[in-house]
Amino acid sequence: MNKTKLFLENFIVYGLGGVISKIIPLIMVPIVAKIMPTTEYFGISDMSNTIISFASALAIMGMYDAMYRLFFEKDDDNFKKEICSTTLFFTIIASTVVFILMLLFKNQLAKCFFKDKGLFYVIYISAMATLVSATNGIISAPTRMQNQKKIFLVTNTISPIISYGISIPLLLKGYYIIALPFAGAISGLSMEIVFAVLNRKWFSLKNVKKEHLKPLLSIALPLVPNFLIYWIFNSSDRLMITNLLSLGDDGIYAVGAKLGMASQLIYTAFAGGWQYFAFATMNEKDQVKTNSCIFEYLGAISFAGTTGVCAFSYFIYDLLFDGDYVKGFIVAPYLFLAPLLQMLFQVEANQFLVIKKTWPNLFIMFSGAVCNIGLNFILIPRIGIEGAAIATLLGYCITDVICTIVLIKIKLMVISPRFIGCLALFCGYFVFWRLFCSERTILSMLGTFVVCIVFVLFYSNELKLITEKIKN
Repeated sequence: MNKTKLFLENFIVYGLGGVISKIIPLIMVPIVAKIMPTTEYFGISDMSNTIISFASALAIMGMYDAMYRLFFEKDDDNFKKEICSTTLFFTIIASTVVFILMLLFKNQLAKCFFKDKGLFYVIYISAMATLVSATNGIISAPTRMQNQKKIFLVTNTISPIISYGISIPLLLKGYYIIALPFAGAISGLSMEIVFAVLNRKWFSLKNVKKEHLKPLLSIALPLVPNFLIYWIFNSSDRLMITNLLSLGDDGIYAVGAKLGMASQLIYTAFAGGWQYFAFATMNEKDQVKTNSCIFEYLGAISFAGTTGVCAFSYFIYDLLFDGDYVKGFIVAPYLFLAPLLQMLFQVEANQFLVIKKTWPNLFIMFSGAVCNIGLNFILIPRIGIEGAAIATLLGYCITDVICTIVLIKIKLMVISPRFIGCLALFCGYFVFWRLFCSERTILSMLGTFVVCIVFVLFYSNELKLITEKIKN
């Protein structure tokens, strides 16, 4: 299959499934915010998600990516079944251990994440959600690895519907604390059952082979610190806001992050199609050029999209939210761009994974994470939730820059002058927006229009080529 067609097909199809799963929660944010009487309740729900994301990273231990990598090692169904079965067996054991530890240390976790030991029962729900999330990731993997797009679309549509079908009635009855975490856990369990039935041929005890553990762990274990560092980037700011400010401030930050997380629609589209594309084409002769072009195009799209968020963030928040929630508009552009910089890093870091050297990712990401935490301590007490957003964004910037420099030096990546020009133009616009027109929608829109026109001129040839391919 043509590489362009393969990438676009997976990007669009998996992106559509990802958009469906993300856009429903995005639409529901204003409704949930209006039902909840205070921002603290939204903060508690956000902290529960923060716990789950951290615990799930520990439970999976990088095995999902290792399984994905070895699944394409041989064109042998028996080998693939052994890889899948061995991975699931290991993940069940690891996630069960994490589950038990969460129950044993429920009081300490409640104090750390909620500043209230009395909320220990939320840890019970979070522990159950962690167990489901970790194992569900492995059980659902064969669906993606076989490129079964229709199933992916259907399940990603059903999952959020189940979640909000449970949570909204609970919220209306006054169960503000447990409604969202409990509904998320039940929705995840429902999807796990569905995938367990659909992918049952890929998993069995007889196909668990301990000899596969070594190659799986050799790829997975170096990735564990990476995932924990991702957690620092994506979630540690919420924990620090809660402890340095309050749960209410985290609730405002979480709502601000929801519009920012609209970029997850792009990121999810990328992630769904990228992993299959990356490993399916990793042996091509022009792989470095292809990977570099994808990095550049996604970067330009990310910058252009962020200018749009800058222009409309205040207008949207003022329209949809009331009271303190409106203050969340200021963090939206930062948190919109941050996941996209994470996406760009994954495109770059794939080069290390292809050559089976995952350890450089750890050192590169660690530098960005240290910067993130240090800036959080400095900026949050001084400028509040915007400080957390700035720290997250700068942490990713440092990570991307270091990774790009390293890959260029070892000839695994190429950056064009026009991309550097796009980056400079975007940075200038962002500074101008923040200093002079963050609450002036019309002026921000004019700036966005100018930036996008320049981007289109820079990439006019590629846009013509894509247009022709779509027509054909």
